[in-house]
Amino acid sequence: MPDAKQIRVAITGNIGSGKSTFTKFLFEAGYPVILADDISKEILAGDYEVREEVVKEFGAQSFLGNKINKKYLADNIFSDPRKLKKINSILHPRVRKRIEYLSKEYFKTSSIVFVEAALIFESKIEEMYDYVVLITADKNLRMRRSTLTKKLSEEDFVKRDNNQMNEESKKKKADFIFTNDGSKDELKRKAILLINLLKPTLS
Repeated sequence: MPDAKQIRVAITGNIGSGKSTFTKFLFEAGYPVILADDISKEILAGDYEVREEVVKEFGAQSFLGNKINKKYLADNIFSDPRKLKKINSILHPRVRKRIEYLSKEYFKTSSIVFVEAALIFESKIEEMYDYVVLITADKNLRMRRSTLTKKLSEEDFVKRDNNQMNEESKKKKADFIFTNDGSKDELKRKAILLINLLKPTLS
């Protein structure tokens, strides 16, 4: 059973599902949010040992000076599941450690901590969380959003989506499922609903 006074909740979903927008509404409601993707980028850019490992595996082109060569890495990683697995093996243990640390800090002032992370089920880290929330959306809609907001080509979307577990499998594992096929206002109402569903578990 989750701790009666503190719960850690993962927000996940496939590319273009709207999990970042959903998480933003939770933050605006006053709850701490940890963004796993931002932590990954910070570690990739700032951890010397990680940089050495990435250069060894993917080449010096992985970085442009002190900056991550995002396009080069994405083109390499998402075209080969083995390479994706490799970079995840470098980054994920460090990301998890950072999430653990930040959670403890946020729990000093909040009873709920949200963590946005794309690969909860793929990385088999569900046990880190008291609840896992899945944001879903129609695949064509997810593609449209990704090509508009993330500036991805349809081919790049397909590559990234194929490297994630399909939504139907995730639905069987998630504690809460929210469909995001409508407006942002609808999604915001669902974020508030989640908070209201979680509050009784704290008492």
